[in-house]
Amino acid sequence: MVVALIIACEVGFWVLLALGLGARYLLKWRRTSVVLLLCEPVLELVLFAVTAWDLKNGAEPGWEHGLAALYIGYTVAYGHYTIRWLDGHAAHRLAGGPPPVKPPRYGMPRARHEGGLWLRTFLGAAVACALLQGAVWYVGDEGDVSSLRSFQWTALRVVGIHGLIALTYLIWPKRGPAGSAPKGRGAESTCGSAAWARPATAEQQTKDGTGPRRHQRSA
Repeated sequence: MVVALIIACEVGFWVLLALGLGARYLLKWRRTSVVLLLCEPVLELVLFAVTAWDLKNGAEPGWEHGLAALYIGYTVAYGHYTIRWLDGHAAHRLAGGPPPVKPPRYGMPRARHEGGLWLRTFLGAAVACALLQGAVWYVGDEGDVSSLRSFQWTALRVVGIHGLIALTYLIWPKRGPAGSAPKGRGAESTCGSAAWARPATAEQQTKDGTGPRRHQRSA
């Protein structure tokens, strides 16, 4: 039952997201879209309640309960991030908005971006471990909690592996193509050079003394 509910929550997440974005950008029902998107956290609450109810009724702690904890942790950490990312693409595709800003690819900006993603992974793992620990305390000595402990270690391993990957971008920053200029620098320099290349007006030339001199008539 828990596995089926996890699948239902995942399907419901994408269905609610599609309905919310469609209502916002196709039907122009902004309030309706907000209500639909606010229903997303309800799915995690339902999954948490059903998982706790299943354990309360004497179910043996298993991998499905650990998977439910990991899923809740992931949606807490990355759910809003995913919604915001898709909202930017929907606004661009359906409402003529500006294209979404792409994440940086090179240098320290890329390292900071990867560090931010790692912090989200750390948050998700912390939520999952806290839920699993609560389940361990709830079950106590009445059941085998080895599967719950193993999922805690899985969450910690994911944090460690992701942390090492993010650290490589800090220690060895990814370099951009040779001769590439920062975005927007070329346009600014071109406009600046064009502005300085404009010829001075006749009045300015006369004041500066650089304009054509009139021949004075001899007395």
